[in-house]
Amino acid sequence: MKAVTYTSTGSSDVLQYGERDEPHAGQGEVRVRIHVSGVNPTDWKSRSGSGAGELARAQVPNQDGAGVVDEVGDGVNGLSVGDRVWVWDAAYQRADGTAQELVVLPERQVVPLPQDASFDLGASVGIPALTAHRALTVHEGGPAELSPGALHGRTVLVAGGAGAVGHAAIQLAVWADATVIATVSSHEKAELARAAGAHHVVNYRDGDTAQAIGALAPRGVDIVVEVNPAANAELDARIAAPNASIAVYADSPGEATVAIPVRPSMGKNLRYQFVLTYTTTPASKDAAVHAVAAAIADGALPIGAEHGLPVTRFPLSETAAAHDAVEGGIVGKVLIDVA
Repeated sequence: MKAVTYTSTGSSDVLQYGERDEPHAGQGEVRVRIHVSGVNPTDWKSRSGSGAGELARAQVPNQDGAGVVDEVGDGVNGLSVGDRVWVWDAAYQRADGTAQELVVLPERQVVPLPQDASFDLGASVGIPALTAHRALTVHEGGPAELSPGALHGRTVLVAGGAGAVGHAAIQLAVWADATVIATVSSHEKAELARAAGAHHVVNYRDGDTAQAIGALAPRGVDIVVEVNPAANAELDARIAAPNASIAVYADSPGEATVAIPVRPSMGKNLRYQFVLTYTTTPASKDAAVHAVAAAIADGALPIGAEHGLPVTRFPLSETAAAHDAVEGGIVGKVLIDVA
């Protein structure tokens, strides 16, 4: 089968396209013929490592993907050959990601994909949507699992509303009936955030951002989905409602630490929650997967430029270029055609 692998960390030049032996499903496992593989920042960061270094075994990159079940192992009861599915965390602490024609995964990491949902969508929801779900469910007294109406009466601020996680956070929050404000850095990104469903969009390069958000949410924001904590810590403390949660899912470019305004945060009893989808509890991950699957079934997570998430495609043989595009900060979703 065709696959992309690397045996040492480093630049995208370490990625090699070639042939691999076909894997087979064992006890409790499912083999998926991947049609589309999704690329996320974590994929190129894992590949680059902390510097050049040899790996103990060949690694296939990419966590997310979608395709068709073509083999099931003993003990698998919820999936059958021919089922359309999406997968999550394929390469986390495993050597086999989705940049290959066939991948074997534990049944838990393979989720049915409705007939009317594209493989492109299935390959786009793993890390972004599961991360967004966790960020939206860390609020004290809030729901552990999103569903229609679960965030009724809440106001959500999504920082960086044109990114993949920001896009998913907007859509999931709207699906759960929150009022959503998104911040962006340009007119073009503002249009993407609106297309995703944000009720209000604020360009933080225009005027006083805190004042603009305050005018839209006079009592404050209940949940902040934060992509740039070092730059936004002071802003978040100003616009947050009492007892709000600030969910941080990314580190700031060039910033290893965050200076939190202590007194303003204390005065409002703010909660800072750091989010990494890989290491959430099994209960939190299961809730996220269940909610995202339900949102897909409801048609609440569409992708494409008309829905606020442009798609850029590469063939499997050009996975290195796909990684470079994500590392370079391309707007939207990068997908790899595998099948």
